[in-house]
Amino acid sequence: MKNFIKVMKALSDSNRVKIVKMLQHKLMCVCELREALQIAQSNVSKHLKILEEAGLVDYKKDGLWVNYYLTDGRKSPYASSLMGNLRHWLEDDPEITELIKRLPHIRREDICKK
Repeated sequence: MKNFIKVMKALSDSNRVKIVKMLQHKLMCVCELREALQIAQSNVSKHLKILEEAGLVDYKKDGLWVNYYLTDGRKSPYASSLMGNLRHWLEDDPEITELIKRLPHIRREDICKK
């Protein structure tokens, strides 16, 4: 039951759902997620940690960058099931649609000026 509750709690926050929806489209670093959500970097990091602990998100390092991506849900059947459904859910939500539309214009190179 603990794993089920952990997954459900992870997806009970609108910013975490937005992060999952964005990561369906591309790998993203914290600075890109912060820019998209317009929230503090520390809040983005906390959200990512909760999603990671629930088995929904993972990361890989690429030099100085840390890229976040969606897992395949192997760690939890609950995560796997919800991730499969969430791919189709909220696609017509205006807030999600606008966020996804902005993704190609949110680039770490522009944000960090590197």
